[in-house]
Amino acid sequence: MSIHIVADSGCDLPYSFLQERNISFLPLIVHLNNTDYEDFVTIDPKQVYDAMRNGEVAKTSQASPLKMKELFTELAQSERPSVYIAFSSQLSGTYQTAMMVREEVLEQYPEFQLTIIDSKCASLGLGLVVMKASELAQKGMPYEQLCETIAAYCRHMEHIFTVDDLEFLARGGRISKTSAFVGGILNIKPLLHVEDGKLIPIEKIRGRKKVFKRMIELMEERGNGLQKQVIGISHGDDEEAALELKRMIEEKFGCTRFFISPIGGAIGAHAGPGTLALFFLNEYIDA
Repeated sequence: MSIHIVADSGCDLPYSFLQERNISFLPLIVHLNNTDYEDFVTIDPKQVYDAMRNGEVAKTSQASPLKMKELFTELAQSERPSVYIAFSSQLSGTYQTAMMVREEVLEQYPEFQLTIIDSKCASLGLGLVVMKASELAQKGMPYEQLCETIAAYCRHMEHIFTVDDLEFLARGGRISKTSAFVGGILNIKPLLHVEDGKLIPIEKIRGRKKVFKRMIELMEERGNGLQKQVIGISHGDDEEAALELKRMIEEKFGCTRFFISPIGGAIGAHAGPGTLALFFLNEYIDA
C-alpha cells in the first residue's frame, strides 16, 4: 500500500490540486467579518484580499484539532502508513497540536505509522515539498527513505519574498505603523526570507522593479541546479507580477518548470495583497 500524504493550507496548493493527488488536507482557519472560514475550502484567497483592500482585518488560527483527530483516526483504521508535512512550527501552532493529537491516536492504534515533519517552510516552499512527497509516494519509495528525502527537501528550500504594502504587516503587528507610513511614502519594499522556519528581513529596497531584480540576484547566489527544478512562485492576488517574475527567471536561468498559485488566506491575512514569493532549492536533490 502506498504512503499517504497529509498537508495543511500553509502549503498554498490549490484545493483542487490536492484532491486530484489524493492528498489529505487540513485547512487553517481565517476569521473575517465575525465568521470562521476554512482556508481554501469555504473561502478563497481573492475574497480575503478584497476584504483587506476594503479595510477589513483578517485574522487566523491553526487547523482544527478535532479535524486532525478525525483524519488521523481514519488513516489509522485504514492501516495506511502516512506522512504529514506541516506548516513551519515558527509560524503556526498547527505542528505542535498535530504532535499531541498523534499521541492520542497512537494510544488507541499503537501500530499506526504516522510521521509528522516540521517543514519549517511556508507557502509554495511547503507546497513544492508536498508535491515531491506525493510523487515519491506514487513511485513506491520506502517509508523511511521518503521521510529522509522530504526532510532534506525542507532543509534546502529557499523562500524569498516581498510585500507590496507595509500597512498590512503593521495591522498584524509585524512592524510599527510609523515604519509602514514612512515606507509607503518612500515606496520602500522589504525583502524577506525564511531561516529555520522564521521570517527574517534581508534588506529594504526602494521600488518594485529593483525588488524583482534583487530576487533574481539572490536566486543566482543561492540556487543550485535551477534548470532541473520546479520553481515555485506564489502571489497575493497579483498574477501579473508572478508572470513577470517567471519571465525574468526563464530569461536568466532557462528554467522551464514552474508552479504558480495564489497565496491562501491564512498567510495572505498577514502579508496582504501584492505579496510576491519565490521558492527553489539551494541544493538540487535528485529523487
